[in-house]
Amino acid sequence: MTTILEVNGLEKRFGGVVAAQNIGVTVSAGETIGIIGANGAGKTTFVNMVTGHLPPSAGTVKFLGTNIVGLPPRRITELGLCRSFQVPQVFLSESVFDNVLMAYGIAEESGFSMLRPLRNKERDARVRKHLASYQIAEHEETAASALSQGIRKLLDIAMATVRKPQLLMLDEPTSGISVEEKFDLMDIIMAALREEQTTVMFIEHDMEIVQRHVARVLAFSQGEIICDAPTAKAMVDPKVVEFVLGQEYHVGIRSDA
Repeated sequence: MTTILEVNGLEKRFGGVVAAQNIGVTVSAGETIGIIGANGAGKTTFVNMVTGHLPPSAGTVKFLGTNIVGLPPRRITELGLCRSFQVPQVFLSESVFDNVLMAYGIAEESGFSMLRPLRNKERDARVRKHLASYQIAEHEETAASALSQGIRKLLDIAMATVRKPQLLMLDEPTSGISVEEKFDLMDIIMAALREEQTTVMFIEHDMEIVQRHVARVLAFSQGEIICDAPTAKAMVDPKVVEFVLGQEYHVGIRSDA
């Protein structure tokens, strides 16, 4: 399998505080990986360093064989490594259609070409096809501010994927989503990403979502990866049980087995 991401010796220090250390990960094209850990375990710090939003104190991040440490986030995005944030980054006053249209415009235009009209027949068709992939076409004329949290999350991820990234990193895609919505939302997201053959890594606290959608888990604790294993194995790993899941969750798994 093609190696898409290779992280070695990644570390982040804030003065005397160690937020991440000794992080090493290799990701192959086509994988779907869940990133788990308690609050403050280093999950978002890891994603921020990989995507250029936080400079590491040490280590390398190679994307498709190129060390991307030091590159600005926009350049990393252009290379095909994109991300979403825990809080959706959308234009609240604009319609769903116009949000995705602007995302396409930013992705496809540069320099003086930005002065050209955003809308044309070909781009409009691509926007509508993209909205359909994320099952939000019926909301295309609705302002983002009027959307439910779940639909707003779908819009945010749809905007993050207009470039058809080779690797997408999601920060808690089901955060703030109701129990009734979360499974349908993740089913839609993962189906769209599979169709686009996107490699996916996502931070998630909901273990039902993790077990439903990922084959491999990275478990973080105190800024380090304490387990990198297939999902079923990770769920019963002693360190994961102690520092992430808790004994009560572990007993529940054993009784259901």
